[in-house]
Order: sequence, then structure tokens, then C-alpha cells
Amino acid sequence: MVPSATGDGEFHGPTINEFFPEVIFFAGTNFEINRIMLIRFLAVAALMLVFWLGTRRMKIIPTRGQSLTEMGLDFVRVSIAEDLLGKKDGKRFLPLITTVFFMVLFMNITGIIPGLNIAGTSVIGVPLFLAGVAYVAFIYAGVKKSGIGFFRTALFPPGVPKFLYIILTPVEFISTFIVRPVTLTLRLLMNMIVGHLLLVILFSATQFFFFTADGGLKLLGGGTLVFGLAFTLFELLVAVLQAYIFAILTTVYIQLALAEEH
Repeated sequence: MVPSATGDGEFHGPTINEFFPEVIFFAGTNFEINRIMLIRFLAVAALMLVFWLGTRRMKIIPTRGQSLTEMGLDFVRVSIAEDLLGKKDGKRFLPLITTVFFMVLFMNITGIIPGLNIAGTSVIGVPLFLAGVAYVAFIYAGVKKSGIGFFRTALFPPGVPKFLYIILTPVEFISTFIVRPVTLTLRLLMNMIVGHLLLVILFSATQFFFFTADGGLKLLGGGTLVFGLAFTLFELLVAVLQAYIFAILTTVYIQLALAEEH
């Protein structure tokens, strides 16, 4: 997945086609599996393995693995779920918020792992699915709390002069029920796409300068390598931050649905 110099001696950067690799298994069926799908499967398997290893032998005095697992779970519980929803509702929606956070995190991190080099969230399927989960949770929380009145309050905010509903209601419908899942999807997707393309450009340029360029141009490879390593660390930060933002926004939407007025 890392383009470099070809036989013509010229540098060829990455293209959007990298996010649509060739099918590896089950070509021509509804179950086609390409490289990105395999990376997604690997990320999910790694997530399950980490939590299985961290929780299979729980002890009063935790082992190092158990401590790390508990730290991760406590971070989501305290800093996201309970901080925004309170203890009661935070506990109720904690499994969902925890799953969203760690699923996004593990799929984001594959973008900086050598040999994988692309995030499982860099193609729209997973971000769209998770945004759909957040959207369903938002609707469920609102209907569970207020019944059909949830939609009435969302589309016809109380205290507003009735004649303004002609303008306000369509705006509220678009912003609440359409824009939210779309922006949630695109925010994650675009960050992962841009991060991948940036790293590929830097490391493929490094390969080009070191092995193909002539004379003093080879020295530029050192610069692109340093920048590539620096942006790899930056992408790690972005991977964690995007998982946090996605989980936070999911929780905020649930909080808005549970509010007396939203």
C-alpha cells in the first residue's frame, strides 16, 4: 500500500485507489474480502484478545495486564459516560460507549502499524455503521425517556412563537436527524484518509530519494524520514483523539435525548 518510484524513475504519490484494494477472497459475491476488510477483522480479533487476556483471571491485587485493562475501562466510565450522563444513565449506556471507543481506537491504530499501514476506519463502511449505532442510541434514549413527545420536543422546541416553526422545524429536523450522523461519519473518515495519505507521501518520498534519486537529492530522504516518523507519532495521537471524540459525541447525543428539553 506504499507507492514509490516505478521503472520510469519518477516519483508517484498515493491515490484514492489505495482505499479500494483488489478483492482477495470471495470475488464476485456479496462477501468480498479485500485487504482493508482483513485489517478490520484483525483489529476486532486483537480487541477481543486484549480484553480476554486482561479479564480472564481477575484478582484483588491486579496483574499488569488487568491494571491496564481496568484503566482503559475506568477512563471511559468516569471521563466519558458518568461525566456526561451521571452514574445511573452512564452505567446504562456504558457498554455501548465502551464498545464504540475501543472499536474506533483499535481500527484507527492499524494505520500506523507496519505491514498494515491503513486504518480500518479509512473507508466509509465502519464510520457510517458506528454513526448509525450512535444515531439509533440517540433515538432510543429519547423515545425511552419521553415517548413520542421526544420527536415533538426536538422538532417543535417549546417557548418559540408558533409562526417560527415554519422555518425552525425543517432546520431542527436537518440538524438533529441528518447532519449529526453525517458529520460524525465524515469527521472520523476524513481524518483517517488524510493521515494515511500524508504518511504514504512521506515514506514513499523517503524510499524514492534514498534508492532512486541521484546525487544530492538523496540527502532529502533524511528529512522526509524524520518528518514521516514525527507524523507517525502525531497519527497515533489522532487515532486516540478521534476515538475519544467519537465516544464523546455519541454520549453527548444520548445526553441531549435524555434532557428534559433539547
